[in-house]
Amino acid sequence: MRILITGGAGYVGSACLRHLAETGHGVLAYDNLREGHRGAVAGSCELVEADILDGDTLRKTMRDFGPDAVMHFAAATYVGESVEKPEYHYRNNIGGTQSVLDAMRDCDVARLVFSSTCATYGLATDEFLSEETPQVPASPYARTKLAVEWMIRDFSHAHGLGFTILRYFNASGASPDGRHGEDHRPETHLVPLVLQVALGQREELAIFGTDYPTADGTCIRDYVHTSDLASAHRLAVEATEPGRGDVFNIGTGNGASVMEIIEACRKVSGHAIPTRNEARRAGDPPRLVAVPAKIKRELGWDPQYTAIEQVV
Repeated sequence: MRILITGGAGYVGSACLRHLAETGHGVLAYDNLREGHRGAVAGSCELVEADILDGDTLRKTMRDFGPDAVMHFAAATYVGESVEKPEYHYRNNIGGTQSVLDAMRDCDVARLVFSSTCATYGLATDEFLSEETPQVPASPYARTKLAVEWMIRDFSHAHGLGFTILRYFNASGASPDGRHGEDHRPETHLVPLVLQVALGQREELAIFGTDYPTADGTCIRDYVHTSDLASAHRLAVEATEPGRGDVFNIGTGNGASVMEIIEACRKVSGHAIPTRNEARRAGDPPRLVAVPAKIKRELGWDPQYTAIEQVV
């Protein structure tokens, strides 16, 4: 297949792009490089440096490349920023997605894989989250993602768009060859923050909340490796058909607490990794762990990185 990847120079988008190229698909990255990196694409495919809100460039790119499908990763993703600047998140995530969908309609591209998030489940109290868990997003970022899910369904109903929505849990890990990993500025993900202490880039790690109703009092998350995310996206795009839509969670089904992440990083790095305790952050649910049974059953997805030490 020929696949256009918006946000293709980002952390997850570029991992999927490289995997698709390695498995024989034709790929093209489309990214404004506000958060992405040119080097994440280099050697895999060409990069069109443009914004998804630039509808003219988006249409020209689609007509020139002739994609069979679009994978849509481009989005503003920082939860804290979404609280402070909701206008940016709504314009970029909802307006940007409408720009992508309009261009797809005008250029007769009938397949879409959308990068959604478990954050749409909000402060769910279920121990494990399935695709049927009620979606009650607790941040502007998560609300934009849920709004986009509904927008995609409406375009499918009106225009015959085929779609797969992937709600994934905590993206983590680096490429097995060591050439590509996380490079967010500022960094907000837990594993690289812990490892920055081991690297001497920060003195200690702040733990936000040690009084959650979990075994060790710290939050639990489901960490899914980018290589496994990439294989899930490939399976999804290969299964997507015009006029049909589906939704899948992507997670390992295994939860790791903040303290378990720290201990895994201590074990792997051999560094003491000093910590300090801070108050809870508003809106952090105690536990977010996937039920990945549906994607395993229906798409045959088989994650390879299921132990947190592997990810670290």
